[in-house]
Amino acid sequence: MPRTVVVTGGAGGIGRAVAEAFLARNDRVILADRATDRAKDVADRIGADHMALDVADAASVDAAIAELEHRFGTVDVLVNNAGLSGGAGALVELDVATFDNCVRVNFRGTFLMTRAVGAHMLTQGVRGAIVNISSIGARQPTPGLGHYEATKAAVDALTRSAAIELAPHGIRVNAVAPGPVVTPMTERLTTNPEARRRWEARIPLGTIAQVTDIAPAVAFLASDEARHITGAVLQVDGGQLLT
Repeated sequence: MPRTVVVTGGAGGIGRAVAEAFLARNDRVILADRATDRAKDVADRIGADHMALDVADAASVDAAIAELEHRFGTVDVLVNNAGLSGGAGALVELDVATFDNCVRVNFRGTFLMTRAVGAHMLTQGVRGAIVNISSIGARQPTPGLGHYEATKAAVDALTRSAAIELAPHGIRVNAVAPGPVVTPMTERLTTNPEARRRWEARIPLGTIAQVTDIAPAVAFLASDEARHITGAVLQVDGGQLLT
């Protein structure tokens, strides 16, 4: 029976690849994104649904849950993919607005969606799955990205807390932690041959990931094949954390 899968930030990058991975499993997928025109365009192209959502706004999240219940009944899988870096800079020089925006989307947004969808699953008796998109930066710092990496460390902690609280209800919560991935957010890195060469020198498998390297791990953690896995943070980094 098809599941209802919500992918936040689903209009591009990793989100689109994740959506396509679930569609390939015959699930119903909703792309939830602030970029509503782009989400609609992508949804039309890949055969998904779409809806407007600002993950960092509590009222927007509550409205989205109400809409999802009205349109689809229950949510079986949530993928907390929406995220940003907002810029780069040493912590002692970082603009506070950049820090606040990163925390607002990456951490607050993941919390609000986990809180709302988790409560929905409890109320509806759904033995569902939540998969958060983290980063190996939560465990391996890169100068200039401390603000972003701190939010991902917080996502890892939230993943474990939600997993232990929701486990008695049959709801599993896990995370996937990519290394660098070729997406619009990393364009400045991946399109600069020298910068890309330096980064790939840190990766034992020798290449920066494509979005299609990340999506299968997300689909797996949300599947029955992973029914005995919760609270895990699965790194998909070409071995970078080994260095």
